[in-house]
Amino acid sequence: MSSFSTHVLDAAAGRPATGVPVTLTGADGTVLASGTTDDDGRWRAPESAALTAGVLHRITFTTPSPFFPEVSIAFRPEHTDRHHHVPLLLSPYSYSTYLGS
Repeated sequence: MSSFSTHVLDAAAGRPATGVPVTLTGADGTVLASGTTDDDGRWRAPESAALTAGVLHRITFTTPSPFFPEVSIAFRPEHTDRHHHVPLLLSPYSYSTYLGS
């Protein structure tokens, strides 16, 4: 099993997005962990919410964007021996993500 973190950046303002609610779920919709981003826009799932390789997971953000009030990213970890970091770059009318390190 592997660990998980995220980092939400407000691309329009050029700063971290603080206080963004985050929920990490498993394939069956079971909530593995939830919380809010810190003052640096970061959130790390507790070790008890470890990911399982080959299984679909989803991270959902409740954003301050009026057009995208929720962003949901489905992903399937390929490895059990690494940390998975999935950042979200957010602006009022767009967002992007990638597999970070």
